[in-house]
Amino acid sequence: MTTGIDRTRWTTPAILAARLIFTLVFIMAVSFKLIDINATATYIASAGFPLPRLLAWLAALLELALIAGFLTGAYFSETALLAAAYVLFLGFAFHGPSHWAANQTEIGFFVDHFTFVAGLLFAAAHGPGHVLAMQRGWITRQ
Repeated sequence: MTTGIDRTRWTTPAILAARLIFTLVFIMAVSFKLIDINATATYIASAGFPLPRLLAWLAALLELALIAGFLTGAYFSETALLAAAYVLFLGFAFHGPSHWAANQTEIGFFVDHFTFVAGLLFAAAHGPGHVLAMQRGWITRQ
């Protein structure tokens, strides 16, 4: 008799679900940007960044690239690491300690970014799984 959890039945669906969740989060983010890029630029400007319209478009392009990486599984670990760095930056820039005095709910938004970063780091370490993931590099036949 073995003890512990038998992962053979649920690992693949769990990995695919996680990739889909990451994808959906960034689809929502880029959708809001594209629906009203001016509102996004205004929000970026309110945080004190220069060239807010350009930064809004660059953020949308980055998020589209992240979506492609999560959906295809190609460069998945690199995509997850880039997404983690981006989400960490967003957490500090838009919800960090400088925002807490004016609105204490920002602390919750800040912490939420760290939980998302933790999931992205875990995904980067373990990869996209073996199902519905593009393979990189040369394929050799034996």
